[in-house]
Amino acid sequence: MFAPAAVLFLAAYGCGAGPPAPQPAATPRAEVPPPNPQTGFTNIVSGSSDSVGATSGSAAAPYRYRFRQLDPPSDRFTYQDRELSFYFKPSPDALHFQIENRQDRPVWIEWDRSTFIGSWGNFGKIANSTSTWANRYSSQAPTQIMGLQRYGDYLLPMEYLLDPAGSGSQLHRPLLPQDGTSPQYSGRTFGVDLVLRVEGNLRTYSFRFRVESVTPN
Repeated sequence: MFAPAAVLFLAAYGCGAGPPAPQPAATPRAEVPPPNPQTGFTNIVSGSSDSVGATSGSAAAPYRYRFRQLDPPSDRFTYQDRELSFYFKPSPDALHFQIENRQDRPVWIEWDRSTFIGSWGNFGKIANSTSTWANRYSSQAPTQIMGLQRYGDYLLPMEYLLDPAGSGSQLHRPLLPQDGTSPQYSGRTFGVDLVLRVEGNLRTYSFRFRVESVTPN
């Protein structure tokens, strides 16, 4: 659905220095409550910090994930057109990304029009670093990216947000588990349909990723 495009970023995962890491509006990593087997959530995440390297996940996790960008195809997790440049970094916690506005006028990310497609085929609203459990059913204001500027954040399904019990932290289920069930996710796909308002017009940018492998740590 996308035409082939030149790549702005000069390095792939594991091949030298990568592009500038996305800088989300960081949610403080407060103390996370212990997993609750009664709820079925054996792993709970507070916020989501970015990481570097060819594989993603906690060094203490029993399995490591490797990802591939399927659509639009890119071995560097990038895509660009005349107006925008995208860079993605999938991780078990969340889908990190960065958008660069290549033109000298603002664009907006329309969160309420965008969709997250989960690894089990579920789809729904997108949560980012500013989304909260209390406001999960509320309208999300668009995010403006000024001309010639970059915006970095992370994404996950809104339905993955958990009640922080008044702590003020953004608690959520991980995008992909890092436990004994991890091998079940090998070969599964997930992605986002990001809707951006460019020069007054709505444009949908679709990205799909696959869990290329899940290997013991």
